[in-house]
Amino acid sequence: MSFDGLFTRAMVHELVSTIKGGRINKIHQPYKNEIIMIIRANGKNHKVLLSAHPSYARVQLSSHSYDNPSEPPMFCMLLRKHLEGYILEDVKQIELDRIIVFDIKGRNEIGDISNKQLIIEIMGRHSNIIVVDKERNMILDSIKHVSFAVNSHRAILPGQEYILPPEQHKSNPLEASQEDVLKKIDFNSGKLDKQIVENFSGVSPLLAKEIIHRSGLANRQTVPAAFTSLMDGIRSHSYRPTLTQYDQKEAFYMLPIERLDGESKEFDSLSELLDRFYFGKAERDRVKQQGHDLERLMKNERDKNILKIEKLKQTLKEAENADQYQLFGELLTANMFALQKGMTEIDVVNYYDENGAMATIPLDPLKSPSENAQLYFSKYQKAKKAVIAVQEQIEKAHLEIEYFEGLIQQIESASPKDIEEIREELSEEGYLRIKQKKGVKKKNLKPTLEKYCSTDGTEILVGKNNKQNDYLTNKVAARDELWLHTKDIPGSHVVIRSKEPSESTILEAAVLAAYFSKAKESSSVPVDYTLVRHVKKPSGAKPGFVIYDHQQTVYVTPDADKVLSLKD
Repeated sequence: MSFDGLFTRAMVHELVSTIKGGRINKIHQPYKNEIIMIIRANGKNHKVLLSAHPSYARVQLSSHSYDNPSEPPMFCMLLRKHLEGYILEDVKQIELDRIIVFDIKGRNEIGDISNKQLIIEIMGRHSNIIVVDKERNMILDSIKHVSFAVNSHRAILPGQEYILPPEQHKSNPLEASQEDVLKKIDFNSGKLDKQIVENFSGVSPLLAKEIIHRSGLANRQTVPAAFTSLMDGIRSHSYRPTLTQYDQKEAFYMLPIERLDGESKEFDSLSELLDRFYFGKAERDRVKQQGHDLERLMKNERDKNILKIEKLKQTLKEAENADQYQLFGELLTANMFALQKGMTEIDVVNYYDENGAMATIPLDPLKSPSENAQLYFSKYQKAKKAVIAVQEQIEKAHLEIEYFEGLIQQIESASPKDIEEIREELSEEGYLRIKQKKGVKKKNLKPTLEKYCSTDGTEILVGKNNKQNDYLTNKVAARDELWLHTKDIPGSHVVIRSKEPSESTILEAAVLAAYFSKAKESSSVPVDYTLVRHVKKPSGAKPGFVIYDHQQTVYVTPDADKVLSLKD
């Protein structure tokens, strides 16, 4: 994990220099495992994110906005009671473990001085956020409860004594000399990077491999030298927060990772780096959990329509015999004199054939000659009508597939609030049944659109689901504003709030349209743009579906960094 003990030390240093001595003004819990604290320090409000997410646990300053629930969870209410209005006296780390402690001081409801600690343990799926009464070392509550049945070493429950996780008894890498490194590593055993991780606290596999890489030809002279050289920079807080993209993956650290062959980008602070690295990742994970049932429903409906088209095409193929049924009916009518009840077939001259070939016509022996002729005429009429009906059904099934493909794409870039709007849409379209609570009236809230700002200051609006797309295109956008959408690819509607946007703004809006589309991971994505007046929604069309003309096309490559920089 990139967020190791040494990275935690660097983050603590950043937090101390930014928010130490500040006042905790507001506390929110936007998601199950995450807390947002607004701390006023140095004349500025700072947003501090505390995450106990199983995969994305971290502590950082953040510039992103988060959707808060209408009713705060119980843990959030407790934090507000014990911490809002208090002063953040200090931020510290326990040894080189991934444990950060916020020392907080203030007056309680009866006016007495009260000292609390907010402890964030970053331990993968065991990550936790714990509020402790400092004087009694007693747990007031935690974002996750852990009993002795789960952890024999300690329980994390209200009223229990707070006990630190077991010590690992590793050496401090920041205090190690080259001789100490030599003593800890057995060069004959190999796997030098794993030995470094096992013997030195706070060192992740990512950093250990980087040490071995920088040592070149790894031996008893080069490895200790590379180790202490890297630690010297970390000890003096000489950081260069870097994000590296390689092999369709991303890695971050407070120093450049030279071992990874890819494109690297440096940031001004660790928090900016984490904002960029986790941009959308944690949210997509939450959306995946909340929208798992919806995604399964959509894929089932899509696959059902694909299978339906295959069956309809088979029916269409069978209906192609309509002309033959008509021919048999007419030949039987012309040769009625030769027919007798009880015959199973008859050979007659096909007078429609230029060569006068014979035609063998199967007969129902239980029917009279005229009934057999009428049977073929009935089959002809039925098959003729079936062709028209089946073609309509095939077209309808294609539209259904297109609709669900669009919804599946929308889930990939949706926020938790977007998921609820998609759920409502599926209910309104009759694909999903939502139980309405008794006595609770449904709120008709206007969809919230994503806002972006181009480099020249022009506002750009993005709809991330069908409800938002309809609202943006049909209600919000003016007729002379520019509308964008990926060409023949499911994606978002994008509108530039300007009648004469610059070329750079059009290209930036096109990047947004490509990023919020099914072609997000592609390059040279075609994006159409036209005036809103040329965009029409056909009568009876599915939500989000439009047709347009007078368009022009640009080709752009989706860029997460660009999207992040345009976020308003």
